[in-house]
Amino acid sequence: MLSFIEALSALGVVELPLHGQRFTWTNKQLSPLLERLDWFFTSQSWTNSFPDTFVTTLTMETSYHSPCLISINTTIPKGKVFRFENYLMEHEHFLNIVQHGWALPTFQSDPAKVITAKFKNLRRVMRAWQAQLSSLKANIANVKLVLNFLGLLEEFRDLSLQEWNFRHILEQRLISLLKQQKIYWK
Repeated sequence: MLSFIEALSALGVVELPLHGQRFTWTNKQLSPLLERLDWFFTSQSWTNSFPDTFVTTLTMETSYHSPCLISINTTIPKGKVFRFENYLMEHEHFLNIVQHGWALPTFQSDPAKVITAKFKNLRRVMRAWQAQLSSLKANIANVKLVLNFLGLLEEFRDLSLQEWNFRHILEQRLISLLKQQKIYWK
């Protein structure tokens, strides 16, 4: 261990702090064994170039190990891209929404500009409609949030039997949602 510490010191690396849970592994027992197995290091030049670099633990989903995410914040702007999702066609109101968006008035005389304006209207209406729908991504994020909370709670005390069972139910729900997401991405 001393040789490892000396090597880190000789390289001049800096440890990135871990945000979120203090531990990255558990045996998921009623009285859990919690360990930190993951450590993250960077060079001083990296830290100077990207001072907003940090590590967070993600939700321990079905594994005994928490995945970790290294985030590098930049000031590069992101554009908002409209993506049509195939699952929308299965929604009962899909045709009505499309008809409404397509029927909105366009004040163009050139046929090419008319069709372009109609597609822009349709995109605007579809984007607004999509924002109102419950999304698979949001459901997954909510389940992960509760699982993360239970993981944090477990760091300070043992979970009650009800909490432990609830976590198990949430893990099963997450597996189901992730299967749906896999189908979505296919």
